[in-house]
This record gives sequence, C-alpha cells and structure tokens, in this order.
Amino acid sequence: MSYVKHNKIKNTGILYELLSRQITVDVINDTKSSKSVKLFKEFFNKNTELGKEYELYSILLNKKYKNLTHASQLMEAVVKNRRKLSNRRLANEKFNLIKQIKENYNIKEFFNTRIPNFKVVASIYRVFQSEVGKEDFGPVQRTDSSITITEHITQSKQSRVKKQNLSEYSDQDKDLRLLSYQLLVDKFNKKYKSLNENQKNLLKQYINNVSNTNSLKEFIDSEVVKIKRALKSLLPKVNDKITKIKLSEAIDYTDTATKGKVVKDKHVVALMRYYELIKEIKNVQTRKSNS
Repeated sequence: MSYVKHNKIKNTGILYELLSRQITVDVINDTKSSKSVKLFKEFFNKNTELGKEYELYSILLNKKYKNLTHASQLMEAVVKNRRKLSNRRLANEKFNLIKQIKENYNIKEFFNTRIPNFKVVASIYRVFQSEVGKEDFGPVQRTDSSITITEHITQSKQSRVKKQNLSEYSDQDKDLRLLSYQLLVDKFNKKYKSLNENQKNLLKQYINNVSNTNSLKEFIDSEVVKIKRALKSLLPKVNDKITKIKLSEAIDYTDTATKGKVVKDKHVVALMRYYELIKEIKNVQTRKSNS
C-alpha cells in the first residue's frame, strides 16, 4: 500500500518552525521592520486558531511519559481538543499566512529547509487531519502515524542522545537551538561593531542546515580552506615579528579548530573569530596604506 504524502505547506508545526527560523535569519541580516516577526505575532498568538493548534503540536512534541498507555491517553486528549477548533477559521488563517509568506519571501527557498523531528510533525498533521475528516490517509498510515507519536512521547532523553550520536546530528529542542543562534549573534554584536558578510553567511548556513549534517560539514570545511588561504596571503604583509609568529600559529590551528564529525557551536565561534582576525588585519593594512 502506497503512502499518501502530507501537504507540507499546510502543516502548522512546519509553518511555525520555518517562520521561527526566518525570524533568526532576519535578525542576522539586520533586517529593519522584519516581516517574519509581524507574521508570527499576527498568526501565532493565543487568540488565533493557528496559535491554538500549534499549542497542541507543542504538547505532543515536548511532553514525555514513560509508558505507551499514558502516551496514548495524552494523544487522545490532544485530539479531543483539536476537534474543538474551527476548521474554517484555521483554513482561512493558513491561506492568509501562506499568501503573505509568498509576497515577502521566495516560497521555494522558504519551504526547502529540512525540519528536525519531521517524521513526528508530519505524523501529528496526519492524525489531526484524519480526526477532523479533512484528509483520508487510510487506516495503515493513520495507525503508523499514531505509533510514531506515542513512541516519540515515551522516548527517553538518553535514547534520543544515543540516536543523535549514531546519526551524527545534535537534534536540540527548537527553542534552545534558536536561542543559541541568537546568543551567537548577540555575543559578536556586543564584542565587535557588526557582523560582516562572511559571518552572516556562516550563521545563515548553520541555521538553514540544522538537520543536514553532511551539507553543513562540507560548507564548514570549504570555509576553513578559504580562511587558511586568506591568512596565508596576508602573512607576508605583516611586519611585526611577534604578530607574524602568532598569525602562523593561527594558520596551523585552522584544521583542528573545526575538527569533528558533528558541527558544534564552538566550531562556528572559531570560524567567526577567524573572519574577525582577517577583517582586523585588512583594516590595519588599509590604515597603514592611507597614512
């Protein structure tokens, strides 16, 4: 029996996740009057059907029980609350949100990002839609989706960590992940005057490839090569002997600064500092040439 694909663009959990991520991208880009923030406040508040439905997604994504019986009871209670929502208002809100996303962003790029816990989020959508009679996914797919959700609810943090290590991917809680991006941005904006294009691009890649470990690692490795090349080209222009020695040591350290199979915050911070080092050396050279 073939599975019916769920409509990603209508999934409230995915809309919430991608809009949250867009807010972070807008912050990194210093976007004035971020449209993503306005959309988030307009559509995902406690008075909207989208906001109410996402609260139900959030319960199933974050609440934990030790046994399947309790997990099944939770899912039944959540589904019962889902039936109370107005499908008409929910459909209208989704239509208007997607319409505004299309007007302000490249819709293909917006929905092209991979989602952490995608299987669970998709399963919640299928269960909700099946329960309110909006889409028929069939008994097998409906049952499989229910099992996916209950297994997620009963999965311990320890077992999740083991799976993360096997897949070489740190699947942190979404809010924690977004916070780490924000802290990175705040940290560098406080220490330095502003982020340059290389730093912004690095953070954007880190965000947009949250669940694509190989792609992110390839990007980081390619940036290390560029940084190393840039530092080597600047080395002959440095006259101070001590600075030259320190710079040579920094060049030698580039390969170990991002060593590891999984890209972590510390690797991103290391590259951010290398970008800052290159920027400072170039600024010194510019000031010397102008004096």
